[in-house]
Amino acid sequence: MSDAGYHTTRLAYDRKREVLWAALSEYYFSKFIRPDFHVLELGAGYANFINNVRCASRTAVDLWPQMPNYAAPGVMARVGSVTDLGFLPDASVDLAFASNLFEHLTKDDFATTLAQLRRKLKQDGTLLILQPNYRRAYKEYFDDYTHISVYSHVSLCDFLAANGFQILECSAGFLPFSVKSGLPVSRALIRLYLASRWKPLAKQMLVRARIDSR
Repeated sequence: MSDAGYHTTRLAYDRKREVLWAALSEYYFSKFIRPDFHVLELGAGYANFINNVRCASRTAVDLWPQMPNYAAPGVMARVGSVTDLGFLPDASVDLAFASNLFEHLTKDDFATTLAQLRRKLKQDGTLLILQPNYRRAYKEYFDDYTHISVYSHVSLCDFLAANGFQILECSAGFLPFSVKSGLPVSRALIRLYLASRWKPLAKQMLVRARIDSR
């Protein structure tokens, strides 16, 4: 996201995001990441996810020119479009992650990004996507003026399958819509929320996929 105004209005810096992503990394995403991995974050923003990842190699990509200022030491920060991952060697990424990204892209750009990932992911590499589920968040979805594409957990999985990915996991309701939802943000509560089968206000979906080798 290269719109400077967006990061002072809709996506202004919020310390609560750091608490959220530190907890998510420790209590959930760490189970998918080995110490020897190369992890790529697409649309990294304030780099909250990638900064909390513990692995051998970390790469963050975003159009926002200020993103490298937020990346932790050891993170390779690349300012550029997620549709062009040519700077990465082929078959070099173990896990790619995108949070609240693809609803900001056209379907053509999304398809281009997936084509890039099919080359950059290792054979057993995975793609994790976290973003609003329109079925659950239709009232708030277009409060963000940069949202241009609509996905539910069904259409997102179908789009991935149509573009060469096999779905490994799909959670229609994984997290609340945003840190602005009104729920308190603390590591202890996030841990309980992740472990609970009952997830109030869970309007963000989580999809895990890999390259379809069939």
